[in-house]
Amino acid sequence: MKRFCYIALACSAVLLSQGACTKTQEPSAGSEEFAPLVDFYDNVWVRSSDGKSATLDQVAKDLGEYDVVFFGEYHGHSGVHLAQMQLFRSMHEMHPDMALSMEQFERDTQKYVDQYLAGEIGEKVLEKDGRAWDNYAQSYRPMVEYAKNKGLPVLASNAPKSIVICVGKEGPELLDRLPETDRGWAASELHLDEGAYLDKYRSFVMSNASHGSGSSDSAADEEMAKRMESMVMRSFAAQVTRDDTMAESIAMQLQKNPGQKVFHLNGNFHSESHLGTVERLKMRMPDLKLAVVTPVMVDDNSSPVLTEEDAASGDYIILVSKVPDMFKSDERELEYQRAIAKERMGNECEYSADNAEHEEKS
Repeated sequence: MKRFCYIALACSAVLLSQGACTKTQEPSAGSEEFAPLVDFYDNVWVRSSDGKSATLDQVAKDLGEYDVVFFGEYHGHSGVHLAQMQLFRSMHEMHPDMALSMEQFERDTQKYVDQYLAGEIGEKVLEKDGRAWDNYAQSYRPMVEYAKNKGLPVLASNAPKSIVICVGKEGPELLDRLPETDRGWAASELHLDEGAYLDKYRSFVMSNASHGSGSSDSAADEEMAKRMESMVMRSFAAQVTRDDTMAESIAMQLQKNPGQKVFHLNGNFHSESHLGTVERLKMRMPDLKLAVVTPVMVDDNSSPVLTEEDAASGDYIILVSKVPDMFKSDERELEYQRAIAKERMGNECEYSADNAEHEEKS
């Protein structure tokens, strides 16, 4: 089974590209034979509890029993985005009091999202001032337009990229140095403790960072390991800044609107196996019923299978078509990763002490 892992490492020196963690696995014992995926928009919904396929209506009805539904995504996979729209619409038809929460908009742009929903600004202004993602029109416009037409709130739930970059470069202590006017754009509390999420994150980043290394100097290796661990922890803090901010945003929405249901979109890594944003929302509101939808790209569109590991990664799994190979050689992939990593390392922290001194002098 091909797994498409995505981590938004806006401030890490390591790029985890779309094909970085693909792997092939055998189907679990007694797994159901699923219908072929005929085209790129095709999919198969699978209940994790019994490994059986389900219809969209069945999925919507089952997930309607939960307070918050997290739909993990492969950013830019059009088949996944179509399924998100279909499920959101089906759930809303059964439960009119719903809110759409989005990783793809940041907290400080909420006013622009609200103005657009109210018809006060046009879409181009939303895209520019709201800092919409480059694939907004193709991937997220349908859901925002549905929410607008139905009068549903849309939460700009993520932390601003500018803050995430700074945390990745300078560590979580950076949050204490933010201007009072900006501090509220990120979660008031970060959860950085050891646990399954940090283990998963560290393993994934380190395995990709070590790709191509071949040093035989033990002292150099030890020093490199220390530097990498320090980088990983700063990068993890940046990741968690997003997770905790999204979780806090959802919690605040539900506290203000008891009984409302939230449909949240985020990259798959943020919610897979009930980790990341999901566990951080649970910490804030333990009594909530939370469900996770996890997409899984199949190895063979003509014969989709589901592994036990994949089945355990969400309450519902949606099997989707594989994407074309990103690279045909490890060398080209590594070259691409390094180029993007170099570009991202060039991102400056606008809240750094140096920048603050510069602004005072100017």
